[in-house]
Amino acid sequence: MDKSIALMGAVCGDIMGSPYEYWRSRTKKYDFNPFPPRAKFTDDTVMSIAVADWVMHGGSVGAYLQKWGRKYPNAGFGGMFRQWLKEEDPEPYNSFGNGSAMRVSAIGCAFDTLEETLKKAKESAEVTHNHPEGVKGAQATAAAIFMARTGGSKEEIKNYISETFGYDLSRTCKDIRPKYKFDATCQGSVPESIICFLESNDYEDCVRLAVSMGGDADTMGAIAGSIAAAFYGEIPVTIHEKCWNKLPDDIRQIITEFREFTQIPG
Repeated sequence: MDKSIALMGAVCGDIMGSPYEYWRSRTKKYDFNPFPPRAKFTDDTVMSIAVADWVMHGGSVGAYLQKWGRKYPNAGFGGMFRQWLKEEDPEPYNSFGNGSAMRVSAIGCAFDTLEETLKKAKESAEVTHNHPEGVKGAQATAAAIFMARTGGSKEEIKNYISETFGYDLSRTCKDIRPKYKFDATCQGSVPESIICFLESNDYEDCVRLAVSMGGDADTMGAIAGSIAAAFYGEIPVTIHEKCWNKLPDDIRQIITEFREFTQIPG
């Protein structure tokens, strides 16, 4: 199995959800078109690539977030993060937004133990999202990816995430969807994204469920998609190809390098 697949799972989920992020286009429909002309990669992909770059090369995670964020300043970053990107000596700003969770797919792929995965997820979050909920969202997502790729069952993943992070994963998509609204916080979107994975039958089903919640569609697609790719071990070829063709060369290069990096023993 490709250990790095969660990274591309996040990228594809981001692209498929991107047309449905803004309020005029949000959808509660499962059978939405995932690739209208406006489908594109967003800040979720850019920051996922930044973290993958950091995981491979070490150093300051903040430096990689700034490097990639400054490369793609119009990718859709929130206001506080845009300001953080401009700072010469940036400080965390106590955020609990879901930006900490959407960027951790590479961390879930790269490490050999759950303990190290949680440590790195915390480190990746705290440079910006040092609020406890921001850290929790990053750790829960990375832990779910790690468990998914190392043979954990859905029941094991559900129980661990519920018990460790206090997320209510007993709800169903049908319970959530009718009243769910856009929510860019970790506590208001990470549990829902994980539920979409738990209910899914395959990768595409998972992303469709996440986008059809009618919330922060690209980010929920990225979070749910990263876990689903790790669990199912594949992304449909047509989806992979369409998303790959929407990426610039520098992002493709990191994805290729990360795939090679995760195949190296030890």
